[in-house]
Amino acid sequence: MQQDWLQRGTAEFVGAFALTFIGAGSIAAGADLVGVALAHGLVIAVMVSAVGHISGGHFNPAVTFGFLVTGRMALPLAVVYWIAQMVGAVFAAILLAWIFPGDLVGAPAVTDGIGVGPALVVEAILTFFLVWVVFATAADPRGTFASIAGLAIGLTITLDVLMGGPLTGAAMNPSRAFGPQLIGGDWADAWIYYLGPLGGGAAAALLYETLYLRPARSAAR
Repeated sequence: MQQDWLQRGTAEFVGAFALTFIGAGSIAAGADLVGVALAHGLVIAVMVSAVGHISGGHFNPAVTFGFLVTGRMALPLAVVYWIAQMVGAVFAAILLAWIFPGDLVGAPAVTDGIGVGPALVVEAILTFFLVWVVFATAADPRGTFASIAGLAIGLTITLDVLMGGPLTGAAMNPSRAFGPQLIGGDWADAWIYYLGPLGGGAAAALLYETLYLRPARSAAR
């Protein structure tokens, strides 16, 4: 069991590290919105495809929370995932702060054009889409995970960033927010990037589980 958790936790660490290093790094490097969206989407598509068979390719505490609240993951393993995801993001942010000294290393921020209420809703809805697609492709045995691997998940992140990036930074991921916030010291409206994704992710997971997965299991019996 410990060996299995080590393998899964390491995969989650590497995936979360890659997401923050490439995603936040693209922002620090001055990429435009399309570039930032592609950086986030492509790194997730690649990492989910690479280690999805080991850990499920969560790389996101909100995704793990969705699996926890639907009973698809035990709490001790979820804690291992959360620690690995958070630590991976922090290590990536530390390296980015060294590579780009003086930069905020890609910490998400709410634009002046919207209030904290709309920002919270945006993060929740974007994460809802992400976790919905994760459940539809990875958790649902009838889904297309084996055929398209992380492509749909990565593309969901890309389209989410294209819409939400100018509004909230489109973090959709507490670890992606936490690493740059901790190392950059930028905690403005930080709660949005935890409450929004966790709430939206849980809603998507519970809805998909209730509508599609539980009836499918019942029919199989």
